[in-house]
Amino acid sequence: MRLFSFLFFLLDLTLTSHQGTDAQSNFLKFNCTGTTDDSNSTFQTNLKNLLMNISNTQIDYGFYNFSSGSKSDRVNAIALCRGDVKEPDCRSCLADARITLLQVCPNVKEAIGWYDNCFLRYSNRTIFGLMETSPYFYRSDTHDVLKKDQFKSVVTKMMNLLRDRASSGNSVRKFAVANATGPSNQTIYGLVQCTPDLSQNACRACLNGAISEIPKCCNGMKGGEVLRPSCSIVYETYLFFDPAAAQPFISLQSPPSPLSPIAPPTAPKKGKRNATGIVVAIVVSTVAFVALVIFVVIIKARRLKNTIRNTCAAMRNVAGEDEDEIMTVESLQMDFETIRAATNDFSEANKLGQGGFGPVYLGRLYNGQEIAVKRLSRDSGQGEMEFKNEVLLVAKLQHRNLVRLLGFCLEKEEKLLIYEFVPNKSLDCCIFDSVKRVKLNWEKRYKIIEGIAKGLVYLHHDSRIRIVHRDVKAGNVLLDEKMNAKISDFGMARLFVVDQTEAKTSTVVGTHGYMAPEYMMNGTFSTKSDVFSFGVLVLEIISGQKNCRFQNGENEEHVVSAVWKNWTKGTLANIVDPTLMEDAGSRSEIMRCIHIGLLCVQENAEHRPTMASIVPMLSIHSITLPVPSEPSFYIWKSLPGIKSAGSVNQLSVSEQYPR
Repeated sequence: MRLFSFLFFLLDLTLTSHQGTDAQSNFLKFNCTGTTDDSNSTFQTNLKNLLMNISNTQIDYGFYNFSSGSKSDRVNAIALCRGDVKEPDCRSCLADARITLLQVCPNVKEAIGWYDNCFLRYSNRTIFGLMETSPYFYRSDTHDVLKKDQFKSVVTKMMNLLRDRASSGNSVRKFAVANATGPSNQTIYGLVQCTPDLSQNACRACLNGAISEIPKCCNGMKGGEVLRPSCSIVYETYLFFDPAAAQPFISLQSPPSPLSPIAPPTAPKKGKRNATGIVVAIVVSTVAFVALVIFVVIIKARRLKNTIRNTCAAMRNVAGEDEDEIMTVESLQMDFETIRAATNDFSEANKLGQGGFGPVYLGRLYNGQEIAVKRLSRDSGQGEMEFKNEVLLVAKLQHRNLVRLLGFCLEKEEKLLIYEFVPNKSLDCCIFDSVKRVKLNWEKRYKIIEGIAKGLVYLHHDSRIRIVHRDVKAGNVLLDEKMNAKISDFGMARLFVVDQTEAKTSTVVGTHGYMAPEYMMNGTFSTKSDVFSFGVLVLEIISGQKNCRFQNGENEEHVVSAVWKNWTKGTLANIVDPTLMEDAGSRSEIMRCIHIGLLCVQENAEHRPTMASIVPMLSIHSITLPVPSEPSFYIWKSLPGIKSAGSVNQLSVSEQYPR
């Protein structure tokens, strides 16, 4: 029975997709040097333009070298991602780095910032091709090793080998990783990297200096890291890099012990022949049965693979994807029985909520991972087209402010989307609840606003595909355990080609109260449509009231209308959630966010800022904000026959409830 259980366990593993690691990167350290500068100087303008266009720059193994301007106003910048970091995660890390560095080092001419997965530096002097050792940063584990001298010896030998391997790299990649066996058979993992613009000797010299810092920073500790402008080294007693993406991978593990000599066989004794024959028969039968089971497993796996390929081929016809993209989607296919078991057969006890397209369930996979399963109802508005659209788009997106798609299932007339589980539900469950809203102080609300903005910047500018979400609303923003915002629900999203600025549709989809006027009236949508929705959402977060049900005395009106009236009268405090006004120190920041919100909801789409410009507006208070023009006052209220859900004259809108 154990054999059968093991074989079926193998079958389950064969039909279940593996889950990736979280690519989120943490900000480690920054250093601001050089002279201070006027925020409106030509140099600062060149710097901001250069950093905002980083996502359009050619990428070579995560290494960027770019400049802008001339003479004293010339900005030189270098960015490098860790060698095992994949391109989408690299771009996401650098997108965060450029924003953070401008925020923590305002109006200086030279700065550097380190993340787990990348670093970014810029200067008004030449930095390309120069080996520099300062400023530097190091950190260490807080746990000691037992045999320090032996441990140190293994780490040093491993780092020296990695130094030789990395320094001999080419002009686009100087990177190496390895593992080695330390005291008590403990595995030690190491990583070294130089900026590829260095010569072999310069890279070697930089790494020699970094290795010599180990006794100072992390002698006898289980892990350590030394970061310099031109190179970095890391070692840990756990696998902290992706070995598949970090090829070539060097293993310095001790070889296994030689096998013990095999004794020559002895002739069977008389009287034992029958027993031997029985044993042989049992072994042969067992082997034959195992072979048969394995054959059945292979056949079933092939059939499932063919089914997946047929499904993905249909997706390719819809979205024009190439074979590599389809293979990515194939890897996310999950078995229906696995999901049914994870959700306790979709029991009511596991139900997290009811969305417009079907219920959402909490699940737990066999490895203990918690998941959220969106089960599209068979009579829901989201058909097979929207389902395939969401899978194809979300499968390519990796950002800390986007909910992560773990898998999907299209089997037995079921359409299931499997996401990472986000414990604090959606934003509307908190911001529109009179009790929960009190716990959302301004610091948390500002963090949520900033997170939504960064997620939209990634969709509009930094991902390798440009996506218009088309349904940005409080119900589609999820909050994790640290109240980080994660944009969800891409069933209505549309893909734009590189140079495309807008598109038009005969079927308008979205949520009442968030849709831009040009989209409502003639079906024209663009990234500026999402900007409009973001502006409405910002005003909701600040007021703590739903956009179409803003309470103004005894009357209800749209939040944009109420904010504009108070803006013109200079009485903006009237629309702010009273609990936020208790902190006098945050008032100016709140008013600035209201100002940004009004810029986003201007009637003319061309007058609205881009999301790429909104993020610096939020974080860099020295940026002067333009005066907003009068917003549209929700012309759809005059359209006959519009209902809160359904479709009238090809106009499809939905109520403001989480999906």
